[in-house]
Amino acid sequence: MTELGWLPVHPDLSAAITQARGLASAGDRLNAAIALAGFRRDSLATLRIDKLAQEARSEAKPPENCLERRVAILASSTVEPLVPAIRVAALHRRLLLDIELAPYGQFRQAVLDPHSFLEAMRPDFVLFALDEAAALAPLPIAARRDEAETALDREIEALAALWRRARERFGAVVLQQTVLNTRLPLFGSYDANVAGAPAALIDRFNRKLADAAADAGVLLVDIDRQAAWSGRAAWSDPVRWHQAKQAIGPAAAPLYGDLVARVIAASCGLSRKCLVLDLDNTLWGGVLGDDGIDGIVLGQGSAAGEAYLAFQRFAASLADRGIVLAICSKNNPDLAEEVFVRHPEMHLKRERVAAVMANWDDKATNLRRLAKTLELGLDSFVFVDDNPAERAIIRQELPMVAVPELPDDVAHYDLAIAQAGYFEAAAFTAEDRIRVRQYTENAQRNAELASTTDMEGFLRSLEMTMEAGPPRPEDLARVTQLVNKTNQFNLTTRRYTEAEMERLIQDKSCVILRFRLIDRFGDNGLIAVIIARPHPGERKTLQIETWLMSCRVLARGAEAACLNVLADAARRAGATALLGEYRPSSRNAMVREHYRRLGFQPDGEQPGGVTTWRLELADFAEAKTFIRIRE
Repeated sequence: MTELGWLPVHPDLSAAITQARGLASAGDRLNAAIALAGFRRDSLATLRIDKLAQEARSEAKPPENCLERRVAILASSTVEPLVPAIRVAALHRRLLLDIELAPYGQFRQAVLDPHSFLEAMRPDFVLFALDEAAALAPLPIAARRDEAETALDREIEALAALWRRARERFGAVVLQQTVLNTRLPLFGSYDANVAGAPAALIDRFNRKLADAAADAGVLLVDIDRQAAWSGRAAWSDPVRWHQAKQAIGPAAAPLYGDLVARVIAASCGLSRKCLVLDLDNTLWGGVLGDDGIDGIVLGQGSAAGEAYLAFQRFAASLADRGIVLAICSKNNPDLAEEVFVRHPEMHLKRERVAAVMANWDDKATNLRRLAKTLELGLDSFVFVDDNPAERAIIRQELPMVAVPELPDDVAHYDLAIAQAGYFEAAAFTAEDRIRVRQYTENAQRNAELASTTDMEGFLRSLEMTMEAGPPRPEDLARVTQLVNKTNQFNLTTRRYTEAEMERLIQDKSCVILRFRLIDRFGDNGLIAVIIARPHPGERKTLQIETWLMSCRVLARGAEAACLNVLADAARRAGATALLGEYRPSSRNAMVREHYRRLGFQPDGEQPGGVTTWRLELADFAEAKTFIRIRE
């Protein structure tokens, strides 16, 4: 099954697309296309939405809350019919993609030829989309195991050389598609025991490919695993292959596009961060207020109870990998808290849940409160509720919140959420493993702050220590992740690929600093990144091109502490002045006066509200904070 089953069904998608085409403003047509991309659609509807968006983009400025990226696809088969699906799936994630294709089958030439189209394009992402014939040289069925392994290793190394070349030449993020395994078993179940059996050989190639990609920092688009879930027959159409060399059939195009788009979005920091769960008939069966703690359906003894338990295990596993969990339920708050403690089959423990919003207010209001409590944007939320009416209300009131359609049976909830790819990852760092604890600790800090009348005493009591200095090799993935995910406290909202960040760190002329904050509640983790380069026209001026900070550490003096460290680093680099820049976006208004508050003086204004700010280091006196600096 290749349909996008987690997306809501539009009552009349075809008519809505036609209506959108009649809108007078190109900007309105583009926004309509973005909205329509969020509904369940087949290949034909996908093509129509893409046409609407492409025509509007030729006339309209991109919306402020969208990112523009360039993608090159290097394929060994016909992929033109898949491009609209990638663009529309990206639209749904607020990504505007410009996609160019290498000439048919010329994926090697495109990377190696210094005059290929890639040179002019300078892609942000390069996707290698190879079929079996291009990825694996033929191997005799009678080949020995060692011969097969040597041949596979040789093919993987040849691909890895192309990855390296693409990264070196363009600084692009490289995506590698797994090979769609369409081979029929020749030996039945015994296939796995025959080194040269084609189907088994492709399986082993894909496993080696995944390992090599992980080692090289290449992002995998695992279409073969997805095809195994949804049915390879739906992905591969032999007629299309023989007629037009289409390795992926039209029926699978929307899902294929979604797989590619979600990996690109994850690399840009656009994956969701928080899973918000209803309680009654979502985490357990029954209504807590009516049935009582002992009467809800959960755990061993019934099929439904075991299904709810399995869903809780899935949610807990997401928390273990760094997804923030929260509760939003119309319920008695004391009873809702009590069930976590008293029910013997409750697998999802309270410590894994960062915040609980249980009361009788409407859920849109409570989601807004959760966003404020957790200091997360609503566009980082995925809201799961068994009630179709509640889902419809949230989609209407808070369209930035992802609200998956759910199957009728809770036994399929976990699969529906996993298949939707909301939490696609481009890395898995040490901080991801402790993120829930960080958000829980921050809620405790905020609760204590709300009750204090002595701000200075409160800040002293936090016993804060800031670790500051250049990023270490092990910080690369997390620094890139923070740069690409931070929107509100971000002075310029510039984004960097991991390869670009690595080059910046190695550039001795740049001053790049990463900051961690630790207090008596715990480790806040990496909370800020500053990137400064020599000003092209002023030899002793450092220009701050990126300054971003996690919102969860605001109002503690961290901004001033970061400036103290930056000023010291700038002086050591021979600079006499700092030049800061504020570029307004749809979400960073909170830092409009950031440089003024830190003592910078206005230095100019450009179109679009862009302002520049100067600080003469000779006049700068270290700001007082209650944060101890440790380098």
